[in-house]
Amino acid sequence: GAAEALQSVLAGGEDIERHCDRIVTLEDEADEITREVLLAVRRSFITPFDRGDIKDLVQSMDDAIDMMHKTVKTIRLYEQTSFEPGMQEMGKVVVKAAHLIAEAIPLLDRVGVHAGRLTAIAEEVMRVEGHSDELPEQGLKDLFRRYGANDPMAYIIGSEIYGELEKVVDRFEDVANEISGIVIENV
Repeated sequence: GAAEALQSVLAGGEDIERHCDRIVTLEDEADEITREVLLAVRRSFITPFDRGDIKDLVQSMDDAIDMMHKTVKTIRLYEQTSFEPGMQEMGKVVVKAAHLIAEAIPLLDRVGVHAGRLTAIAEEVMRVEGHSDELPEQGLKDLFRRYGANDPMAYIIGSEIYGELEKVVDRFEDVANEISGIVIENV
């Protein structure tokens, strides 16, 4: 949901506001879910794996959506309506990572049974993240070439958006790391 909405924001166009609103709504819902899960974990005698690990996993997922929300705030603050190809590419990376994580979460119910697939998913997220590492660098170079001399503000705004998108991807990597850790501890 949120990842797709972010990708739609980065596509630009007149629907940006609607997609921004969607991310804000989803971020509120995610906060609510996080609270509920943490409450349930505290009350429950039996959890599929360590309580602390559940807490860390849920927290890292919440951080990812918080970072998407922060990106939207920046986009709104600077009234951006069109985005660099590198930013759009990073939007795709975020969607891919989010889909992989979404596939992994239900499998955690039976870590032992799904250990192989969970490990593969975590590795795939790392690979996708690794591929996206050069996007902000290249993007900033392009921005600087184009705006460095005549429109420094455009460069500053662009670099801030790249920085935040990079953090969104990093947060998904954190989630993948949590999943890896859970697999290692439970197999």
